[in-house]
Amino acid sequence: MNKQKEQLETLLEIRSLMERSSRFLSLSGFSGVIAGIAAIAGIAAAYLYLGISPDEPGYYKFAVKDNGEPNPAFYAFFLADIAIVLIVSLLAATLLTIKKARKKGQSVWDATARRLLVNMAIPLVAGGLYCMILLYHGHIAFIAPATLIFYGLALLNASKYTLNDIRALGVIEIIIGLIASVFIEYSLLFWTLGFGILHIVYGMVMYYKYEK
Repeated sequence: MNKQKEQLETLLEIRSLMERSSRFLSLSGFSGVIAGIAAIAGIAAAYLYLGISPDEPGYYKFAVKDNGEPNPAFYAFFLADIAIVLIVSLLAATLLTIKKARKKGQSVWDATARRLLVNMAIPLVAGGLYCMILLYHGHIAFIAPATLIFYGLALLNASKYTLNDIRALGVIEIIIGLIASVFIEYSLLFWTLGFGILHIVYGMVMYYKYEK
């Protein structure tokens, strides 16, 4: 009986070692919460800047002035707003992931982390270029849904190198992005749901599931 128990413990230890070598497990759930809060704050700032309520459709109409010319102030604000949200989210993810990895005595930048980054970067870069093409052709309304869809694809593509829960998050982000593409007038609200609320919920679940 003791021999079987020892063999089982050995197998579990081997499995754990193989999992740590093939998957990046130092992602911080709390960083997701911070990213979600930053996204909600960014959207709130956008609504305040535009002077409209969340239930008012067609935020993208402000991209054009009354005379039909492009509104530079609109683009400048949204680019700055998105940049701030992105910087805060990346800083939180980087610092908290490093802290978690050091606490576990694990390397932050190993072969698995590099594979994770590459597989996530490919859809993100493609999505960024696609959004620039949409901007070039004046299809502002579809940019928010596109970011959700490509972000979901990035999570899905990277999920095989980290926690399996990332896959579920990616699928949900894609679904929200597709729905936002249909109800395009309210795509900012869907963006808030996908990047804000969903990140907060996911981050809390991950924290209590793996870090508590």
